[in-house]
Amino acid sequence: MLKDVTLGQYFPGNTVTHRLDPRTKILLLILLIVAIFMAGGWVGNGLMIAVTAVCMIVSRIKPRSIFKGLKPMLFIIVFTSALNLFYTEGTPVFPGWIITWEGLERSAKMVLRIVLLITDTFLLTYTTSPIALTDGMERLLSPLKKIRVPVHEITMMISMALRFIPTLIEETDKIMSAQKARGADFETGGLVKRAKALIPILVPLFVSSFRRADELAVAMESRCYHGGEGRTRMKQLRFAPRDLWALLLGAALLAGVIVLRQFGL
Repeated sequence: MLKDVTLGQYFPGNTVTHRLDPRTKILLLILLIVAIFMAGGWVGNGLMIAVTAVCMIVSRIKPRSIFKGLKPMLFIIVFTSALNLFYTEGTPVFPGWIITWEGLERSAKMVLRIVLLITDTFLLTYTTSPIALTDGMERLLSPLKKIRVPVHEITMMISMALRFIPTLIEETDKIMSAQKARGADFETGGLVKRAKALIPILVPLFVSSFRRADELAVAMESRCYHGGEGRTRMKQLRFAPRDLWALLLGAALLAGVIVLRQFGL
């Protein structure tokens, strides 16, 4: 299960999506998220499915990678679906049933929104390196520096978190394998028993995380790191015509979804 967590991973490539400016991809993700939640009818949701599929094809991201990333989110998806399925009033599917046609439709749309939201977010991290993503976020948030918001420090923490997610997952998997070799059981028993079985994992994981954080702090200090003041970048971000066209297509998509919503489609 832990090996299926692909958040924070980057798949190098030379596709159009990979070559887009990270600021463009962040803004496109925001437009897509708004469009996903604005889509009301099945026509609008179908349009969002088609757009996401096209983005996957253009990015050359295999559906298997997306499905692996969705597997850890399966509980949230099922739980959200059940809430909408059993707690939506309307016309019963069969007389006396608590499940309604409206509940089925609302549950399906909610699951679709969650899947599309996660998929589009994964497409951003899969096609953008952590360094480029950090630089893009810092550039977009740079106006906040005028009101003394520590933009560089915030983006640096986000970048470190993304970078350490695969490392922590690998570390957790090693600890679990070591505990299983000593006879630990993480798969049987009730919820309370499984929670108690995780304690031998959490303690060494926290110790390892603090040790890595301390080593990282020492390494940054030894390299005379003093924040973003006076810092230069090896690769300068520049907008290209393809970035403008991508943003225009994203804005047109959002406008189209809003129009479809007005007509109930």
